[in-house]
This record gives sequence, structure tokens and C-alpha cells, in this order.
Amino acid sequence: MSSTERPLDVATLTGVRSGKGSYYRAYVRSDERMQRAVRAMDSISRALVRTVEGPRSLLEEVVRAAGSHLDASWTMLALADGHLPGARPRFLLVGPDGGVHDEVAAVPAEVRRELGAVRAGHVTRSRADQRWVRVPMSLEGRHIGSLAGLHGLDDDPEPRDLSVLRILANQAAVSLHTSEQYQAGLALHRRAQRLYDEATDRARDLEDRTRELRQAEERLVVAHQRELVDHERHRIARELHDSVTQYVLSAGMAVEVARGEAEDLGSAGAPILERLATAKALSQEAVDQLRRAIYALHQPHRDTVGTLPELLHEVAEHHRPQLSVSVRVEGDAQVLAADADHEIARAVGEALFNVATHAEATRAVVRLRYRAEEILVSVADDGTGDPTELARRLRLERGPVVDGRHRGLVNIESRIGDLGGSVVFRRARLGGVRVEMRLPLPLVAPRHAGVIHGLVGTGQKEPPWPR
Repeated sequence: MSSTERPLDVATLTGVRSGKGSYYRAYVRSDERMQRAVRAMDSISRALVRTVEGPRSLLEEVVRAAGSHLDASWTMLALADGHLPGARPRFLLVGPDGGVHDEVAAVPAEVRRELGAVRAGHVTRSRADQRWVRVPMSLEGRHIGSLAGLHGLDDDPEPRDLSVLRILANQAAVSLHTSEQYQAGLALHRRAQRLYDEATDRARDLEDRTRELRQAEERLVVAHQRELVDHERHRIARELHDSVTQYVLSAGMAVEVARGEAEDLGSAGAPILERLATAKALSQEAVDQLRRAIYALHQPHRDTVGTLPELLHEVAEHHRPQLSVSVRVEGDAQVLAADADHEIARAVGEALFNVATHAEATRAVVRLRYRAEEILVSVADDGTGDPTELARRLRLERGPVVDGRHRGLVNIESRIGDLGGSVVFRRARLGGVRVEMRLPLPLVAPRHAGVIHGLVGTGQKEPPWPR
């Protein structure tokens, strides 16, 4: 050992100083306190990993470890009033039996006095009883409470004992602060969840109200369209009654006069009489159709007829006095523009008119099928018609007609063709003919605007056709 090196002694090795010649008793006492400090740190470390139990289990371990280290009969941990208001529990008491108390009514008066001093924010112990040991709990340089114990040591605690207690107290302070932050986070989360739920409910309510307003707007538009259509129907009915019908009646009267003159010609007038008879029959049929049309135009309509199924039911109702008509709809109804609905309904009405007039039928079935890529409409009857003959008549009607024949088939084909569809004739299961109208989706805009299109254009903007 060099002369500059300090000689090692027992005090340096053990940390125990004594004026006596023997160090053993002081060494044993220091070792016991060191063992208690190690046990306290071990209990704290076990409590730290029990996070699911919250801060209370850790605080109980802190109070018990401090009591064991001080050999205390009563130990307490308490927050000063006004600090960490959201932290729970505010204080804990451990008695001589090791039980934890969180009510002050059953504890001794001296313990209540010490607890009151700690909660009042006093840092140092009371002079009334020097056996109380109190160390502050600090958080970010602020005194927020104290850890105190009524020690049972032979001597006053040494600085190393107080250091152990401060470690325990500050660990408790951090746990309480974390608990308060966690509770505050939970409260914010609950509040945010409540606000989110309220916003979701309001958004759902707004969506419902928006849908109701949109439906109301659609009903108003349809009602406006219906009002305009009804006005136009009555105007057309007046025009048919006051002009067209009178002209047809006058033509019939002229034909009748011509028949009388042809009869005076004798055998030479026979061919003329045959043609005049045909003209009389055609004029009578025209008058009958005009009267039915005028009657239908004068019939009251519902306030809202906005879908194709409703229009088909309405068309079927017009033919039921002369024909038993049933309407069957398959699939979910799709919203079509007003012109498309009415064009299809008019084509179906034309087909039913042909059935009632020419097919000698008693029953007809109208089927409407909505599919993902197309709409299928068919009119089947139990009459005497022939699909091949109807196809031949359609080819003839496509050409120029000068003899006044009815052009119902070509009208059906024209209306459906304008929407991008096609028409075929097949044998129906009922025994008659089935007119099949196939319209691919999305529908194309008709080449010629209909009555509804013109009327809506005067007051409302026509919705764009789907492409």
C-alpha cells in the first residue's frame, strides 16, 4: 500500500460508525434496516406489475412497506387537499394488525390528528409526538401529500431510512398522478364516445329527415306533373269532342249520303257501296274509340302516379269493363323518367286494346319483371290470335298505309324501340298471343319527347336520363 492511499477500516467497509471498540451491534442493526429496505423495494416491484388492479394495490404495498421499515404501529399515506383532485383513494391507513383503513372514525385520535396535518399540507412532523416520521410526496417540485408512520425503532430513523421512505412516497405520488391521468383519459374517452354517439344519432336523424324531404319533394313534383297532365288531358278531351269527333261524324254522314246516291246507280254502284260500307265501319270504329278516349281523359286520377306498376294498374283498370285483366310485378321497382314510364304504359295499353278489339279474348295478364340489366313487359291473352299473323301485320304496318287501318302494332314497336327495346310475338300459355317487350337498362332517351316531357319542361327541369 502506498503512502498516498487511505487505509481501509471497518467503518468504510460497512458504513457503520461507532465510538465503541466493537462494531458488531451497529453493523447488525444497519444490516436489518438494509434488509427491510430491500424487502420494501421487492414488495413495491411486485405491486408495480399489478396494473389491472389500479393504484390502490400499489399504495397499500407502499404503506405496508413503510410501516415494516419503520416498525410502525400506524402508517398512513395521504394527499393534501387541492392536489390531484381526480386521484383515488385520497388516503390509506394501516394499523397494528396490518389491516387497511379508509375511514377515520375508528382510528385513534393521534392518528386522526396526524392525518389532518398531512391533508392540510404540513410537511414536517408535529412536535407533540416526536415518534411520527413524515416524508413529503413530491411531483414536479410540488408538495402534494405525505407518507407518515408512528415508528417503533429504538432510535430516530437514519438518513438512509428517510431516503427509502422518500422513494416509497414518490413512487406513490407517481402512481396517484398516473391514476388521475388515466381516469381523466377515461372521462374524456367516455365524453368523446357520448359526443360521437350523439353526432351519429343526429346524422341518422338528418339522413331520415333528408330522405323525408326528398320524398316530399318528389311527391310535390309528381303532384305538379299530375296537375299539368290533368289540365292537358281535359284540353285534349275538349278538342277531341269539339273538333275531331264532329269531323268524324260529319264524314260518316257524308258516307251515308254517298251510299244513298250509290244505291241509285244500281249494279254499277255495287263496288262503290262496298267501299262506302268499309268507310262507314271505319268511321263508326273511330267514333267509338274517340268516345272511349274522351271518357278516359275525363276520369279523375290519383294525386300521385309516379311508377310504372301504378301506371300499368291504371291502364288495366281502363280495359276491365270489357276484359278481365290482371297485373303481376316481379322484382324491385326501379325509378324511371316520366316519359319512359308513360311510353311503356302506352305500349301496354295499345296491346290491351288490340286484345279487347281483335283477339276475341276474355282474359289478359300483364307481367312486369325488373331485372338487373333489363325490364321485361308482356301482355298475354286467351284469344284466337296467331303470333305469325301478328308478325306479318307488323311488317305491313311498317310501310305506308292509305286505307285507314289501325296501326297499333307499329305504335307498340315504335314506343319500345325509342327506348332501345324490342318487341316479339309468341304463343301464350293461356292459348292466345303473348306480346313481349324487352328493354335493356339503362334506358336510352326517346327520340321524340312525349307530353310529360313538354309539360315538365314548363315548370321543372327534367331529370337527366341514366346513361
